[in-house]
Amino acid sequence: MDWGNLLREWITLFVVIDPVGSLPVFLFATAHVPKKLHRRFAIRAVLVATGVLLLFLVGGQLVLEALGLRLGSFQIAGGIVLFLFALTMIFGESKPLREIGEAERDHLEGAVFPLAMPSIASPGAMLAIVILTDNKSNTVVDQAVTAGLLVSVLALTLVLLLLATKVQRWIGNTGASVISRVMGIVLATVAVDSVLGGFEALEMLRLPAAG
Repeated sequence: MDWGNLLREWITLFVVIDPVGSLPVFLFATAHVPKKLHRRFAIRAVLVATGVLLLFLVGGQLVLEALGLRLGSFQIAGGIVLFLFALTMIFGESKPLREIGEAERDHLEGAVFPLAMPSIASPGAMLAIVILTDNKSNTVVDQAVTAGLLVSVLALTLVLLLLATKVQRWIGNTGASVISRVMGIVLATVAVDSVLGGFEALEMLRLPAAG
């Protein structure tokens, strides 16, 4: 694998994981989490996302093929889940409901959903990993190199999340709320695009069969 391919793969992983785009999700998810837990929150989220993506790297293609699932269908399902989460960012929960929810659950629970999944380990990231490590066209060494690139992007994501706490102090709760809603709209657009991409992938698979 030459440097050009390495750079191309790294950029692909950076775009689909979108470390910068995870910042508003982090701010949204930690809005009612004690400041002293923000560091653990970020580390847990990145570790969970890393585990999920590495799991897809190793066995995602095998599982999808064994179940007879098409990548397009997986992409559509992931896009729908992402869209539903985007709606919570845009509209939010009423204050009483949020306070009740926070009183009943672990403060670090949000590190798994929505931060680790579907923000960092997004449907697009899972699909990209499966495609970049296609067993039919990539050797074990190539897949190991892709795993290294993946870990480097996730490490960068962790650094940005750890810096997000300082950003939150600068912009305050009102600024975080505004950014959350704006990015929710962007995330909803990404989700719709994911669904449309899934339909396009399914259509491309269907057309050759008709011929």
